Amino acid sequence: MARIKLLELEETTGAERERYEELAGRNAVTNMKRGLLQDAATYDAFMGWYTSWNRLVQVISEREATIYAHAISTTNSCMLCSLFFISDLKALGIDPQNFETTEREQLLVELGQQIVKDPTAVSDELFDRLRKYWKDNELVVIVGFASQMIATNNFNSVFQIDIDKRLLPIKGEFKPATWRAANN
Repeated sequence: MARIKLLELEETTGAERERYEELAGRNAVTNMKRGLLQDAATYDAFMGWYTSWNRLVQVISEREATIYAHAISTTNSCMLCSLFFISDLKALGIDPQNFETTEREQLLVELGQQIVKDPTAVSDELFDRLRKYWKDNELVVIVGFASQMIATNNFNSVFQIDIDKRLLPIKGEFKPATWRAANN
């Protein structure tokens, strides 16, 4: 059970109601958004994730972006986000439990994992390998998206946002990361 109320349309007023109605009109209401709609300004800030995602897909590819977001979310042990990306990987025809990455995808996985584990310790060696494929302005997009993804992970995890109904059938596919326990 979520630690905050996940609002229904009739429970909202003002700016929150406007945003909820817009989401409902696009059939895009999720449990996270229902939680965010407790405050329109916070909701608006988090919706910047979509701008960052769209730019990321332009710089890399949808497959690479999905693998990257999945790596970030699973390393951060965010069940809700991980399940969304498990679902998205499957929609791309990728078995989330067993797939081979390209060299570029593996770099993105490593970057995502290092950013989550210790953003102050992302290695120069990794950046040298990243520069084989991406320029500085593209790396800004890639790292900027990771920051957005981590914020989303943290919101969902701190508030224990309920798993959306469409993800319940794959809930058992989430495997929490164990690296934090190993470091304590």
